[in-house]
Amino acid sequence: MSEQPDKSPSPKKIKLGSEKLKKFFITHLNRIYFAKAHLVTWLPQLKDEVYFDDLQLAIRETVEDVEKQMARMELIYELLDEPISKGSINGLTGLVDDAFEAIREQTGEAELRDMSIIFYLQNIESVEMASFQVMQMAAVKLKNKHIKQLLQENYDEAKADRTLLLLIAAKYITK
Repeated sequence: MSEQPDKSPSPKKIKLGSEKLKKFFITHLNRIYFAKAHLVTWLPQLKDEVYFDDLQLAIRETVEDVEKQMARMELIYELLDEPISKGSINGLTGLVDDAFEAIREQTGEAELRDMSIIFYLQNIESVEMASFQVMQMAAVKLKNKHIKQLLQENYDEAKADRTLLLLIAAKYITK
């Protein structure tokens, strides 16, 4: 048998004009924004019910960080002269709803409930980090360094929150 050269097609580049890119950017910024607003509604309900002291502090810090991220996102809307629009947000808010449903199922099992909180907040932070990375790439094409910087700050906070949750999980799992 002879080796045949790879004839797979070369990757195609995505060609988004500035208007299409801006529409993509705003649509997904809205989705992230409303998922964060949804998270900020739910998180304070948990902080007084958690078993691990470190997790209470982490939840409080996460709420503060999310509020700062939302303020930065509001500034991005202003820079783009775009309104905040709810639109279709079921994907990310659904993730938050599913997480809190799973957490509620752990009633009576304080340690398992806290581990569920850590698990689901880790997942949410990971999705946020990935979303902010894609949005940063889009911001480069929109040629707005200020927007890119605001998104970088949001990414960095989400990453720090994720790392804090991971450290808390490691502390309690390995105790």
